Amino acid sequence: MAYEISNYAVKITLPAAADLSAKQYYFVKVNSSGQAALCAAATDKPIGVLQNAPAAAGDAAEILVIGGTKLVTNGACDEGDLVGTASTGKGAPYVAGTDTTKYIVGSVILASGADAEIATVIINCASTSRGA
Repeated sequence: MAYEISNYAVKITLPAAADLSAKQYYFVKVNSSGQAALCAAATDKPIGVLQNAPAAAGDAAEILVIGGTKLVTNGACDEGDLVGTASTGKGAPYVAGTDTTKYIVGSVILASGADAEIATVIINCASTSRGA
């Protein structure tokens, strides 16, 4: 069962760009208006993982930038896998040196087995880099 790690987390709050009520524990980015928007491409640069479920544009979106969190994944992610965002905002496993166009922002510490399952990950979206 996935869990969260509350000690030493860095969180921010931004206005939601849209209804994100079904996107808790998905990757979000900052749009050109300074709002939290769902990551919509595998090459998007995530700002963090959405921790709450804002129901309308303008509602407060709580985002974990650095720390341990639950993350909805787009398929199986094993312990030790490196992760970034999929085109759906879900977490996806990537390989450094192979997935060079994607941002790798964390690693899995408790696996997920299939699409839409929740893994536990440690992320750092404050200092992102591509999987070079």
